[in-house]
Amino acid sequence: MLNNRIGLIALGLMSATQAFASDQDDAKGFVEDSHLSVLARNAYINRDYKDGNKDKAEWGQAFIGTFTSGFTQGTVGVGVDAFGLYAKNLDQNTSRSGAGGIDFFRRGDSGEPASDLARAGAAVKFRFSNTVLKYGDQMPSLPVLSYDNSRLLPESYTGTLITSKEIKGLELNVGHFTEEAQKSAEGRDSGELKSLNVYGGSYAFNDQFKASLYGTTIENVGKKQYLGATYVLPLQKDQSLTFDFNGYKTELDQKQVTKAELDGSSNTIWSLAATYAVGPHSFMVAHQRSTGSTGYNYGGYQRGGGVGDGGTSIYLTNSYWSDFNGQDERSWQLAYGLDFGAYGIPGLTYKVAYVRGDNITAGDETGGTEREIFNQFQYVVQQGPVKDLTVRLRSSILRVSDNVSAYNVSGNEVRVFVDYPINIF
Repeated sequence: MLNNRIGLIALGLMSATQAFASDQDDAKGFVEDSHLSVLARNAYINRDYKDGNKDKAEWGQAFIGTFTSGFTQGTVGVGVDAFGLYAKNLDQNTSRSGAGGIDFFRRGDSGEPASDLARAGAAVKFRFSNTVLKYGDQMPSLPVLSYDNSRLLPESYTGTLITSKEIKGLELNVGHFTEEAQKSAEGRDSGELKSLNVYGGSYAFNDQFKASLYGTTIENVGKKQYLGATYVLPLQKDQSLTFDFNGYKTELDQKQVTKAELDGSSNTIWSLAATYAVGPHSFMVAHQRSTGSTGYNYGGYQRGGGVGDGGTSIYLTNSYWSDFNGQDERSWQLAYGLDFGAYGIPGLTYKVAYVRGDNITAGDETGGTEREIFNQFQYVVQQGPVKDLTVRLRSSILRVSDNVSAYNVSGNEVRVFVDYPINIF
């Protein structure tokens, strides 16, 4: 039934009145518009936990190959997208691996982390006018289904996704996925996802204002809706004020509540941020609030009691090491950013943020608090033989009150990522 509904939606989108030129009319051909690239990534994460918890760390070298074909010419264009992933474990330490929040190399039945891993996938795509239907292995990036690419290797999903841009400024998405590949494993359905449906879209009302509305239904897990809006207010020259709102409403099935050992099934969480930018400087203040009978649940793998909707399906402002998404939690953030390009070092940026949360409930405990200091330097090489090579150094200091240690844990974290994109053709 769902596949039939997707087909009907696709026909409706394809037959919509076109508001601007068709992308398919400009198709250059399957080979002529093909691209192949490889991303070489060296990644390291170290977590120095407090309160007697064992420290965790993982280090690896990855190569992420991506092929994107063009579309054949004609009324309906056909193409193929594919990827190949390989990672080598550079620190195969059993006692320090296995942290769920790092997840570079999944442990096997013996308890040992993998020494290396490889995975590949492909999807066929069809384009009519400005609507694309893609089936196969893919990496969706939507507020309620966002694959995680913030570790050594990315997650991927298998299924169908329709993306339509028939009306200028409007993007519509509808999809059905039945498999999730864990970022730290070789299995194609290592996440053991059963069925996930996603729908929604975004609309740019003008250059200053954009809004999004999305939802998902996940078999044996529950339903989730998302509302987002961004408004940019230009001020004087080189100055602007940006308001950014993100909100989720989740209703979990009782099966998920029991499997994940949660206290309740409902959650509403939202964040509102205001950012003032002047020249190379940016100043942000944000507030985030969580209400309901449980905290905000996202990501994870269903095989381990997680939701299965992608490790970055949290478009909330107060999300660094901690997501400040506990039950009843209220959090505030102050942040500052600097672009060193204005001082003669193009490509170098810095961000520092302080976030404090309170009123956290964990089991029978209430009134918990947590606070995090986040720092990040990023440098992108601007020219030369390693142009576009990116070095990112990030650190967090997180402290959580003892009465809600069941919700989160204190520690110091360091992340070092070096990404080097290689464009082959």
